[in-house]
Amino acid sequence: MAAKSASTEPEPGLDAISAKEGYEDVDEREEISPQHYGITSFGADFPVDGLVKRMENRDIIVPTFDPDIGDNEIGVVGFQRDFVWTKPQSDRFIESLLLGFPVPGIFLVQGSEGVYLVLDGQQRLRTLQAFYAGILRDKAFRLQHVQLDFRGLAYDELGTDARRRLDNSIIHATVVRQERPSEDQSGIYKIFERLNTGGTLLQPQEIRVALFNGPLVRLLRSLNENEHWRDMCGKRSKRLKDQELILRFFAFRARSGKYEAPMKEFLNDYTAWNLDLERESARKLTQIFEATTALIHESFGDRAFRPARAVNAAVVDSLMTVVAEGIQAESLRSPKSLEKAYDRLFRNAEYRSAIEKATAREENVKLRLKKARELLLR
Repeated sequence: MAAKSASTEPEPGLDAISAKEGYEDVDEREEISPQHYGITSFGADFPVDGLVKRMENRDIIVPTFDPDIGDNEIGVVGFQRDFVWTKPQSDRFIESLLLGFPVPGIFLVQGSEGVYLVLDGQQRLRTLQAFYAGILRDKAFRLQHVQLDFRGLAYDELGTDARRRLDNSIIHATVVRQERPSEDQSGIYKIFERLNTGGTLLQPQEIRVALFNGPLVRLLRSLNENEHWRDMCGKRSKRLKDQELILRFFAFRARSGKYEAPMKEFLNDYTAWNLDLERESARKLTQIFEATTALIHESFGDRAFRPARAVNAAVVDSLMTVVAEGIQAESLRSPKSLEKAYDRLFRNAEYRSAIEKATAREENVKLRLKKARELLLR
């Protein structure tokens, strides 16, 4: 039995991408994190041919948005955005190097054993890699939108002087490494977030998946295919909103009593804490998730998370957390009274306020969990 309410447009101020995909209140980009980090950085100049060679050897990793790619040497799951530069952009970048023009630098994260992750500059580096390989988007990469003496040429067709000039062109890199805190990548997350200012902005969960590799990330991706979950959430989110909701559930179930805003730091902390599924195993989390989603789906149907048209993240975390607690403690109301309690919950003014406004504030998180416990548990 689904909650009854008028169908409304998402609130003003909600992230436009989230709203378009049918998710409310999952954008954490505007939150401010009152933390200090120990970050070291230094400059390094790389010749272009050296950069390409390092990329081919996977000493420099430009992640790709492909959920089927496994782990890599720097501890980053294969997940980044598509190659988005147009052919003219790619051609003109190569031409700039051939002409000896300066080009923007790149940002790299220093990992273990001399491996680097590209924080900023992946379009430039992937263009270089494609030109040296001779293939761009499954087509021969020949320069087209350039001056006449380079037009129609692939890398191996350049004259000796031009090829040498390109090979020896220098691209400056700023290399960063987080020294403090040492147990997670939260500072690097912040740098990634602040560099992520152009084009299609990465969402917090996209950054999280790129930087916090491990079994937990893969488990989220797997559980996201659960049939009950999919029926309640609808179409898969291209921006990982649905996977973020599973992470929110796990974080609140384990640490709701320790919640402190901002939400993104709360989720980052849990991800780092259980990165390798050593504190909470895959088997345990899978059992909890499957039992909780099955009961909610059976009891409340495919509109369980939708007080209006969109999936509401605050509803998801409160409902999933409290139902999981009730299953574990065997304290849920009977199936018939549970449906009535669900309807009363969505008519409760305090609960509605806590799922509709300033939902990441500590007082609203505590309030919606309190009301859900009062009405759904015996």
